[in-house]
Amino acid sequence: MPSFFLVVLILGLPLNLISLWVFFHRLRRWTRSTVLLFNLTLADTSWLLALPFLIQYHLDQLYWRFGHPLCMAVRMLYHSYFYLSIFFVTCISVDRYLAIVHPLRSAVVVGRRQTCMLCLTVWASTLVLSIPVAYMSLIQTCTTSNRTICALYILLTETGESLPYSLIFSVIGFLFPLLAICYFGVRSVMQLHHKQHRLRRVLSSALVLFALFYLPYHMSRNAAIVMRAVYPDSPESWRPADLVFALEMSFCSLSTCVNPLFSCFVGPQFRREFHSALALLFPQRAGIQIVSMLSKGSRVTLRKREGVSTVSPECTLPRDLS
Repeated sequence: MPSFFLVVLILGLPLNLISLWVFFHRLRRWTRSTVLLFNLTLADTSWLLALPFLIQYHLDQLYWRFGHPLCMAVRMLYHSYFYLSIFFVTCISVDRYLAIVHPLRSAVVVGRRQTCMLCLTVWASTLVLSIPVAYMSLIQTCTTSNRTICALYILLTETGESLPYSLIFSVIGFLFPLLAICYFGVRSVMQLHHKQHRLRRVLSSALVLFALFYLPYHMSRNAAIVMRAVYPDSPESWRPADLVFALEMSFCSLSTCVNPLFSCFVGPQFRREFHSALALLFPQRAGIQIVSMLSKGSRVTLRKREGVSTVSPECTLPRDLS
C-alpha cells in the first residue's frame, strides 16, 4: 500500500496542482461547470495532501508518531475528501444533464452563485457527516511490539458503531450518487441521439469508471466489517476480506489521477488551457506527445515558437492495512 500510494501521489499531485494553476491563472470566465470542476480538483488535491502521513505510517511498520488529534484529523479528512470527490462527480453529471436537456431553463435558474452555494453545502455537510470517523479513530498500543497504531474504524473489533455508519454512508455517499449518475447520464445520452459521439462516450465512460472505482470498494469495506460482526473471535476469518479491502483502497486512490483528465473532457475551455500548460512544462517532442494523447478526438493546433511547443486556444490489525 505505501508503494502504491506513493505512485498515486507522484502522479496525481502534479496533475491536480497544474489543474489548480489553470483555474487560478488561465481561466478568466468561470461558468457553472468550471466551479464544479474546480471543487472536484480541490477535493482531490486535499485528499492527496493527506497521503504522506499514511505513507510514513506504513513505511514505519504501522507506528503512528503524530499523536491522537492528528490521527483523528487524518482519518476524518481522508474519509470526507473521498466522498467529496464522489459528490462533485455527481454534481458534474447533473450539470451536464441540465446543459443538454434543459439548456435555457437551467441557465436562468442555476447560475454561478447558486452553484457556489451548492458547493459550500456539499463541503460543509460532508465534513459534518465524517465527524463520526474521527470519533471512532483510536490510538492503540501493542504491548508485545510497543507499537502505537492509528486504528481505522473499519478494522475495529467492536462493530456496533462502525457497521451501521458504514452501511448508512454507503447508501448516502455511493448508492444515491450512483443512481443519480445512471439516471441523468442515460437521459443525457438519449437526448444526444446520434450527434456528438464524443460527448456520449465521455458520459458513458464516466458512469463505467464511477462504478468500477467505488462499487467494489464499498462492497469490500462492508464485507470486512460484517466478517468481524459474524466472527468476532476468529481473526483468521477476517483476513480474506481485509485483503480485498486493502486492494480496493489502493485501486480507488487512482481516481485522483483520472479526475483531472475527466475534467479535460468535460470542460472545453479547461481542456485548452490544460493542454497549453502541459506543452509549456514539457517542451518540444515530449510536450507534443503528451498534448496529442490528451487531445485525441478533439481538434487542437500545435505550433512551434522559439523551440517550445504551444497550443492554441488495532494489535491484531494486518500489517498491510491502514
